[in-house]
Amino acid sequence: MAYFLSVRFRSELRKSKNLIPLSSIVTSPGLSSNRRTYIKDGSGSEYFHKSIVPTMHYQKSLPRLPVPKLEDTVKRYLAAQRPLLNDEQYRTTEKLAHNFQSGAGKELHEELVAEDKKNKHTSYISAPWFDMYLSARDSVVLNFNPFMSFNPDPKPEYNDQLLRATNMVGSAVRFMKTLRSGFLEPEVFHLNPSKSDTEGFKKLIRWVPPTLSWYGAYMVNAYPLDMSQYFRLFNSTRIPKPGRDELFTDQKGRHLLVMRKGNLYVFDVVDRDGNLVKPAEIQSHLQFILSDPTPAPAFPLGFLTSENRDVWAGLREKLLGAGNGEVLSTVDGALFCLCLDDEVMRDHIHTSHNMLHGDGCNRWYDKSFSIILAKDGQAAINFEHSWGDGVAVLRFQNEIFKDTTERPLVNPGSPAAAVDSASMVRRLEFKLDSELENGISKAKENFQAAISRLTIDALEFKSGGKDKLKKKKLSPDAVVQLAFQMGFLRQYGQTVATYESCSTAAFRHGRTETIRPASVHTQRCANAFVCQPNQYSVDQLQGMLYDCSKYHGQLTKEAAMGQGFDRHLFSMRYLANSKGMALPSLYQDPAYSAINHNILSTSTLSSPAVSLGGFAPVVPDGFGVGYGVHDEWIGCNVSSYPARNVHEFLQCVHKSLEDIFGILEGRPLS
Repeated sequence: MAYFLSVRFRSELRKSKNLIPLSSIVTSPGLSSNRRTYIKDGSGSEYFHKSIVPTMHYQKSLPRLPVPKLEDTVKRYLAAQRPLLNDEQYRTTEKLAHNFQSGAGKELHEELVAEDKKNKHTSYISAPWFDMYLSARDSVVLNFNPFMSFNPDPKPEYNDQLLRATNMVGSAVRFMKTLRSGFLEPEVFHLNPSKSDTEGFKKLIRWVPPTLSWYGAYMVNAYPLDMSQYFRLFNSTRIPKPGRDELFTDQKGRHLLVMRKGNLYVFDVVDRDGNLVKPAEIQSHLQFILSDPTPAPAFPLGFLTSENRDVWAGLREKLLGAGNGEVLSTVDGALFCLCLDDEVMRDHIHTSHNMLHGDGCNRWYDKSFSIILAKDGQAAINFEHSWGDGVAVLRFQNEIFKDTTERPLVNPGSPAAAVDSASMVRRLEFKLDSELENGISKAKENFQAAISRLTIDALEFKSGGKDKLKKKKLSPDAVVQLAFQMGFLRQYGQTVATYESCSTAAFRHGRTETIRPASVHTQRCANAFVCQPNQYSVDQLQGMLYDCSKYHGQLTKEAAMGQGFDRHLFSMRYLANSKGMALPSLYQDPAYSAINHNILSTSTLSSPAVSLGGFAPVVPDGFGVGYGVHDEWIGCNVSSYPARNVHEFLQCVHKSLEDIFGILEGRPLS
């Protein structure tokens, strides 16, 4: 499931300031412009910066994720169901929901609240959400792992594969050291940076006890965000186990895992004293790997990480039994995975396919994240999703991009160190028997069959973007979500379940909540634009656009404050299952299954470091929609399986955007 990451627009955040302050935290961490104190002494090569305020200073005092009131959840659930059901279906669902509210749901809600009060160190969603991911048996490829590609370095000569790989590895180690030393700037959203994002405030707040520090930030309209997922960034791997996987982290590992042509290599990037290995030596080791004539293995182990999790768990046990325990531990404990590809990216569609799934041979999909470098220097991060929601990954990516473009550790023409890389780089070798070889061959077949069904296409709408929409006092996100509703209606003639992810990182151990963009407002507006284009005036259509924007803003604020309905209902269902209860009738309603069959799964991403982001559909008949609203244009990167036509969908979305911007400019629909 691509519960990716959510980025809202800062203009919307600031508009919510006069409502409830926590509703402002609707952006993915990593986009704030915190001032940082950069180290300028001899240790400058070891750290990104040295924050005055310790990294985890706010963590203990973060507010807790609220459990919504049951009556509010039922009301929001029914509002989201209304555009998806006919009158008879809705009456049935309404009755089941109200029965749930007064019966089994009341009991489950009360027990959930009681459990939450016993576990004040975390959130009510955290354990069930981890369990959902780790218990899923589908391949992580396409079903879970998303990608985010880096923008090119603005200096073209730095986009060389070896040079960029060296700089990114060095910056990644510096980020890790800055994080683990407590020097990484805490992630804070500043509503009034002139008061809170200052050296004076930071010097003051660092003396406030961690159990009270959040309140000190709140007093100046600053909102610290949860950073509990960050420790899983490095030295972490998802280990396949029968029935339920495990997350493994070993911070003692000092080595990097590098993959090329399906071969696995390791070398140390941190020395015995905990310092970054000299960048010129890293460059030498990577150069050695890139020039290694060893052919691709006949049975590349990476394919196993793309398998069904139970199948992979069984094959891993056989690998261990065949004497591969030491090499598997080496892979699991590596800082992260660097994938050096021999392909040159032809276009952004090719890039999306390569960074989302690649060829299966040159990937270890279970690592917490992998940095992928194509032959032409194009780079991306592909990350395993169970350990976190992209919050830490986006912050990491932003920092790496900034560091490598502003303070590169090696430059064009910089000579590699004269070291014996042949003795310092180890190529991992696995002992395989016929059963394991057959397992790898089968995994390869399954992988190729899966990716052969995936189509990706993209659009760039150049006739307007964030600037025009903000001038019209419309939410850019609401307008693009409406265009998806209009596009699907134009193509398929219906309104379907739609998912938009929203971070709840404003709360301790917050994960995500769902925004449900399909509403009675978008349904009415889409019908007016698509099905009845001559029945409404420009003023009437503009009024519908404002209604959609206002309601979407309300849904966004509710989700950001943990006041959606999806996580609450999910947690009560999880609780019922864990107690062995008969499943309440609400959850057996076909309408409940339908609203959780998210045909439009959407996530927005906007960052100076990121050029593309994407993921596969979460259901066989769905679309995976990554999008960004820029100042002057709107971009979408969309995936589908054969049950849907992604090319036609994007044509319909483009037409919808043309119609919306035309109406905003006073032109009647044609």
